[in-house]
Amino acid sequence: MSILYLLIPLGLVLIAFAVAVFFWAVRSGQFDDLETPAMSVLMDDDSKPAAENRRTSEKTSTDSQQ
Repeated sequence: MSILYLLIPLGLVLIAFAVAVFFWAVRSGQFDDLETPAMSVLMDDDSKPAAENRRTSEKTSTDSQQ
C-alpha cells in the first residue's frame, strides 16, 4: 500500500511532462503540415540515384582512358 504514495505522484509528474511536451510540439509547428511529408514519397524524382550516377561516371572514365 505504501508504494501508492510513490506511484501516484510519479504518474502525475509523467502525465504533466507528456502534456507539456505535446503543447511544446504544437507551438513549435510540428503538426502544421501533415500531408506533404506523406506525399513526398509518391512524387517522382527527376534526378538519377547515386549508384546509377557512379556507374555512368565510371563507364565514361574507363572509355576515355582507352
